Amino acid sequence: MKALISIDYTNDFIAGNGALTIAPAGALIELALVKLTKSFIDDNHLVVFAIDAHHPLDKFHPENQLFPSHNIIGSEGQKLYGSLNQLYLQNQSSPDVYWLNKRHYSGFCGTDLDLRLRERHITELHLTGVCTDNCVLHTAIDAYNLGYQIIVHKNAVASFNPAGNQFALNHFQHALGASVI
Repeated sequence: MKALISIDYTNDFIAGNGALTIAPAGALIELALVKLTKSFIDDNHLVVFAIDAHHPLDKFHPENQLFPSHNIIGSEGQKLYGSLNQLYLQNQSSPDVYWLNKRHYSGFCGTDLDLRLRERHITELHLTGVCTDNCVLHTAIDAYNLGYQIIVHKNAVASFNPAGNQFALNHFQHALGASVI
């Protein structure tokens, strides 16, 4: 069984005026990311939206020292970007679509993601989203350590710069044994 993990494709990361934007690179993957997400939904595979969720007054969170405030819970910035948001809204009541608030880079860190995947006997994870060399990479490393087969869709991931993106794509393939397609 397989699942799609869509990581942090939100207004704060993708929109030109986002708090921690990777524009325009993020907008360039929208069509591929939405098409892939729609195909997983149409085929009744689990789709997990693993989304950064920060509290504006959380002075103990380490990201507050590294980055500007972003993906504040319930804000416009935390909403999915563009047509992915519409696809989510149309399917959010499906048992195969799951919104996962995460506090850390990895979708597995401090969440019930592994439990939800194992309940469904999922062994193959397809990763999309941003940032390739940060949240996507950390999620992939945790998935690897938990024994999942990893597929990264290179036309559906993006980062702040091409060098970081390429580093992560190489790392997925050569250090984690992931398929990069």
